[in-house]
Amino acid sequence: MNPNLTKHRKNIAVLALLIAIVMVSLSGRLGYLMLFCSEHYSAMAEDLHQRERTIKAARGRIIDANGVVIADNRTVCTISVIYNQVKDREQVIRVLCDELDLDEELVRKRVEKRSSREIIKTNVDKELGDQIRSYRLAGVKVDEDYKRYYPYDSLASKVLGFTGGDNQGIIGLEVKYEKYLKGMNGKILTMSDAKGVEIENAAEDRIEPIPGNDLHISLDVNIQKYAEQLAYQVLEKKNAKKVSIIVMNPQNGELMAMVNVPEFNLNDPFTLNQNLRSQSLQEMAADQGATGAGKQELLNQMWRNTCINDTYEPGSTFKIITAAAGLESGVVKLTDQFSCPGFRVVEDRKIRCHKVGGHGAETFLQGAMNSCNPVFIDVGQRLGVDGYYKYFTQFGLKGKTGIDLPGEAATIMHKKENMGLVELATVSFGQSFQITPVQLITTAASIVNGGNRVTPHFGVETVSADGTSVHKLDYPSGGRILSEETSATMRYVLEQVVSEGSGKKAKLEGYRIGGKTATSEKLPRSLKKYISSFIGFAPADNPQVMALITIDEPEGIYYGGTIAAPVVGDLFKNILPYLGIQATEEETAVHVSNP
Repeated sequence: MNPNLTKHRKNIAVLALLIAIVMVSLSGRLGYLMLFCSEHYSAMAEDLHQRERTIKAARGRIIDANGVVIADNRTVCTISVIYNQVKDREQVIRVLCDELDLDEELVRKRVEKRSSREIIKTNVDKELGDQIRSYRLAGVKVDEDYKRYYPYDSLASKVLGFTGGDNQGIIGLEVKYEKYLKGMNGKILTMSDAKGVEIENAAEDRIEPIPGNDLHISLDVNIQKYAEQLAYQVLEKKNAKKVSIIVMNPQNGELMAMVNVPEFNLNDPFTLNQNLRSQSLQEMAADQGATGAGKQELLNQMWRNTCINDTYEPGSTFKIITAAAGLESGVVKLTDQFSCPGFRVVEDRKIRCHKVGGHGAETFLQGAMNSCNPVFIDVGQRLGVDGYYKYFTQFGLKGKTGIDLPGEAATIMHKKENMGLVELATVSFGQSFQITPVQLITTAASIVNGGNRVTPHFGVETVSADGTSVHKLDYPSGGRILSEETSATMRYVLEQVVSEGSGKKAKLEGYRIGGKTATSEKLPRSLKKYISSFIGFAPADNPQVMALITIDEPEGIYYGGTIAAPVVGDLFKNILPYLGIQATEEETAVHVSNP
């Protein structure tokens, strides 16, 4: 037999065997895919023919203490095109340019882009969206969604905050309570053929969005409006850099108002230089420019909540803390005698009183009424560094308040090991360290409310859109920070400050008001710029409302007792009757004993 023929036959047999093996393997693989993977590949095939569009969920509303909606939603439209479905591109480009007032080059670039979906414009008014829909342009989609809307424009802007293009919170309560407010987006699923064209009369799958929860807060629109009105009056009259006012229920920490003027328009949060009514702010804006990094810095400043983001030297309002610590520890009594020659020498430093000639002989109560620096220096020295630090910590001043707003700043204080007698002296009357306004009012509230540390907050509860689910918001209590007896004594002392002392411009006929003035010099001292402030509460025997005003860099007269105290007096004149706190003709309470 021909050996070549034999070899050829063997090769054919081997080849046939290999082909048979491959065929069997392919048949086995095909069978496996058909039997065990059919659902998977069927889903993949379906995905290739499905188009998905998002339905934005309605964001939860923010509602004030009276049920007034202060952050709401408006229905808007998103205009988009699907390339494979457009039949007349020139008509689509012309209509979208005309109706949306967009540049033709921009619209043409997006309409002619080969993509599954190209967004032309978002946040289009519903009326305009309906107008575009009426053209019935193939490939043009008009989807309804929501845009945040603030009915009161700039009211409480730095508290409420605002949302971005994606409807997510950026600052303020909007970002703090994002998880409750945001809701869950839905989807629209449509079928298309191999060319990407939607199949007419094909069933449309729709996953409905779940709206966010409403946030009910303690802020009262009426109190906020009036406080803002007063703050703007001071801003203009004193040509100040900024003015802030906090109004709190000292019993539970609920915040009724928080003002930071100048405020900005929440419906237009990216426009610079809003409400720059003071010359100093206008000059700053002009110096920094309005482009690039300079613009962003100006926006950050415009959005900044001074009450919680910024620290300052509190000055004499901090004497409330020194007095409470001294009385609680027993190192001083109201009747203790002091002498003020107009200064006090501590080590090698001569520290002056605001009254150059001095107050002469005075009791501790009189020293508090006079806001006498030497008296409070003496109390601080009696406490000593260890004792002062003990109460500074006990009163909650070393940490943050825990307010339900983002970006709270912490107290800036000397380290204990670096605190000598001079530092102790200056801290005792509110200088050489810094705290936030919200920390000051929270600590003062905790001192006069019976001695219980509160957490300042706006949030009260969240409620689902259908009202079926309610979540009460809880805030930690710092516990007791001083005795009820010391708290009662402090209420009496601060009432005397208003009735007969440095805070008497906050007096209000028929009401018992307590409070403390302050005028602190900003750093560097050589600039001679000041922050004037006053903290007050009413009724003095059972505080139901407390307010703190700070005026940054007022021009002309800058004393807190002269320009800040009257503002709180005016505020109380209007909001105390509104809160149901009636005036009384009764005389001031009798002296509180202090052994």
